[in-house]
Amino acid sequence: MAIDALVKPLLALPLFQGLSPLQLTEIVRRAERVIYRSGDAIVVENQPGDAAIVIIAGNCIRIDDNGDPSQKSGGETLPEGVMIAELAMLIDLVHTTTVIAQGPVKALRLTRQRMSELMEEDPSLAQHFSARIISRLKLLANDLKAIDTAAEDATIAREFMPSESAELAAAARVS
Repeated sequence: MAIDALVKPLLALPLFQGLSPLQLTEIVRRAERVIYRSGDAIVVENQPGDAAIVIIAGNCIRIDDNGDPSQKSGGETLPEGVMIAELAMLIDLVHTTTVIAQGPVKALRLTRQRMSELMEEDPSLAQHFSARIISRLKLLANDLKAIDTAAEDATIAREFMPSESAELAAAARVS
């Protein structure tokens, strides 16, 4: 597959937006090209990860059992163009889900070792990824603050609402 065809999926991923064509080409050049067969595990829950995986062609399914067979989900289909375990290319992590190939899947594995080497050679890549991740963390923090405020408002509203028993007692006194 031509380098251009492998760079194109990265252009659609927010983490890579804003990188130069040369930087994207170098990332793809250092990526491992992998083909998964139908039923192959791409990532496995509770296993360490050392690479992000970009699905170039084919589909896969994310299964989240949470360790409880009664809670096993039917799975979520992940289409071409998604990135799985994106932070694994930057930091140590343990996968929180299992992803299985649904038919043949062509993918790029962006290993932590090769990405670290590339960021040492081009520190602007590390700055780019850091800025993107910090921006997303700020958005997450704002979302959590909004949820916390909404929950606090709901609690305050409940405290000031008369309970059903108080309403019934008041209605009985009126009758």
